Amino acid sequence: MDFEPTERQVYWRDRVRDFIDTHIRPNMDTYKTQDAAGGRWKVIDIIEDKKKLAKEAGIWNLFMPPRNDSHHHVDDTFEFEGPGLTNLEYALCAEEMGRITWASEVFNCSAPDTGNMEVFHRYGTAAQKEQWLRPLMNGEIRSAFLMTEPNTASSDATNIETRIERDGDHYIINGRKWWSSGLGDPRCKIAIVMGKTNPDAQRHAQQSQILMPIDTPGVNILRHLPVFGYDDAPHGHMEVEMVNVRVPAENILLGEGRGFEIAQGRLGPGRIHHCMRTIGTAEEALAKMCRRLQEREAFGKPVYKHSVWEERVARARIDIEMTRLLCLKAADMMDKVGNKSAKQEIAMIKVQAPNMALKIIDDAIQAHGGGGVSDDYGLASAYAHQRTLRLADGPDEVHARSIAHMEFAKHAPVPGPTANALRGDHGRAVNDTASFSSGDMGVAR
Repeated sequence: MDFEPTERQVYWRDRVRDFIDTHIRPNMDTYKTQDAAGGRWKVIDIIEDKKKLAKEAGIWNLFMPPRNDSHHHVDDTFEFEGPGLTNLEYALCAEEMGRITWASEVFNCSAPDTGNMEVFHRYGTAAQKEQWLRPLMNGEIRSAFLMTEPNTASSDATNIETRIERDGDHYIINGRKWWSSGLGDPRCKIAIVMGKTNPDAQRHAQQSQILMPIDTPGVNILRHLPVFGYDDAPHGHMEVEMVNVRVPAENILLGEGRGFEIAQGRLGPGRIHHCMRTIGTAEEALAKMCRRLQEREAFGKPVYKHSVWEERVARARIDIEMTRLLCLKAADMMDKVGNKSAKQEIAMIKVQAPNMALKIIDDAIQAHGGGGVSDDYGLASAYAHQRTLRLADGPDEVHARSIAHMEFAKHAPVPGPTANALRGDHGRAVNDTASFSSGDMGVAR
C-alpha cells in the first residue's frame, strides 16, 4: 500500500491550497464585513470576485467525475466536464476547501450544487443539461435539492409523502419539504424534488425525481430554518410548500420510479465530499487550539503544558490522521471498484468524520474559554455546521445500521452445531477434540 501522493494529486491539492492562502484567507475580514452589511439574502461580492480568479486559473468544478464514470445514462459532449479528478484526487482538494467556510463556493464546489450537477451530468437529457447544468457549471446560478420532509421520518426515504402526479403533458407537485438548503440564495433557480409518482408500486419504485424551477407558481417558501441560531445566509435552509406546482413532463429525471436509483448515485459522492471537507475543518480547529494554548498562561505556566491539554491535542492529531486514512480509502475504493462496493467504507466515514470533528472543535472551544462560544474565532459556527452533518445525507443511526448489517453478513453462522450445543453443564467442552470451522471460531474468511 503506497501512502505517497502522486504527482497529479499534489499538483491539484497545492493549487487549491495556494489559492486559498493567497486569495481567500487574507480576505476573511472583507468577507465578514460584506456578509454583515445590508440584507442577509444577497450575493457577497468578495466571493464573486474570487470565483472569477479561480475560474480563470482553471481551479473550477473539481468535483465533476472523470469521463469514464460508469453511471452515465445519456451520451453527451465533452463540454460538460471538469478537470476529471478522481474521488481520491478531489479528496485532498476538498480537505483544503473545508478549512474556510466559503472556500468551496469560490471553486464552484459547494453543496448542494455539486450533487445536483452530478445528477444532471449522469442522468440528464441534453436539453436539461443545456438549460440547467451549463449555468450551474459556469457559476451563474445556484440550485436546491428537496428531499427531507417535516412530517415524516426522512431517514427512511420510502416515507416521502410529496406527490408527483401526471396530468397530460405535465406533472403536478404537491407537498412540503424542509431543510431545503440553498433556497435562500437569490441566485437559486432550480430545485430537484423527490416525491412519489406511484404509491402502489414496489417500495423502492414509488419515488421519482423531477426538476422544478423556483419561480413556478405554487412554490411558496414558508420560513427560514436557522441552525443553532445561525442563518447560513445567503445559502439558508428553507421550509417550502408546493401547491399544485405544474411542470412539463420532460422535467422528470430518467423516468418514473427511478428516484431511488438517482438518489443513490447522488448521495454516495455527496456523503464523502462532506467528510473530506470535515477533515479540513478539524485541522483548522486543531491549529486554532494549539495557537491559543500557547498564547495563554494559567496557574503559573503556559496552558499547553497542563497535561490535560497535551492529551487532548495528541488525541486530536491521532483522530484526524485515522479519519483521513479511512476517507482516502473510501475515495480510492469508489474510484477502483465503484460506489456500491465501497458502501461500507462510505457509511463508516460518514459516521466517523463529523463525530471526530465535533470532539476537536469542542476541545478548541474549551481552549478559547468564553471566546470559543462567540463568533470571534469561527468555532461556534463550525460546531453548528458539523453537528448538522450527523443528520445530513442520512443520520448516524442509519449508516451504523448499514455497517452492522454488512458485518453480520460477513460472519453469518455456518451449518452445524452451535458453540452452546458443544459445551457441557459447567462450561466445559463435551469433546476436547471436537473440530471447529473457521466460522465457529470467529476467524475472518
